[in-house]
Amino acid sequence: MSKHDRWRRLAGLGARFLTVGAISTIIEIAVFNLLYLVLGADVVVAKVTASLVALVNAYLGNREWTFRDRGGHSRAVEITLFVIVNAACTALGALIVWAGVVAASAMLGREAGPLAVNAINLASIVVVVLLRFVLYHYVVFRGVRRPNAATTTEAAPPAGRPAGSASSR
Repeated sequence: MSKHDRWRRLAGLGARFLTVGAISTIIEIAVFNLLYLVLGADVVVAKVTASLVALVNAYLGNREWTFRDRGGHSRAVEITLFVIVNAACTALGALIVWAGVVAASAMLGREAGPLAVNAINLASIVVVVLLRFVLYHYVVFRGVRRPNAATTTEAAPPAGRPAGSASSR
């Protein structure tokens, strides 16, 4: 495969990842603001909860669309890696939001308002999205998915005869 083809394939993968991520981001922002602004939840609690809700969409979209042809792991290993990667990314996002809100409040000399909190939240999402793409690509959905025996069109060779060998008559 040429360098151009690899970049083109990676660009397509990135576009699908970003589409799934955009939908997940809308879900995350909506849940975050519902919890933080409407229900009065703490920003870190709102961030963690919103991230976890959005992850359901992220897993399904990335597994079934973005990385549909990848993933040499069993489904159980894949889900475990997905949960570990996203736990770390969610913790990083929460840390960025917490540190950003503390820093913004210190700079403003008062509690950061909703606009500042949402700007910090968006910045955390950008950082975490980049990290997730790298980790999904190289860790979670690594390798080529093995074809399912039910979907393989090539018939298996007769017992005791290797594939590709000529039949002897």
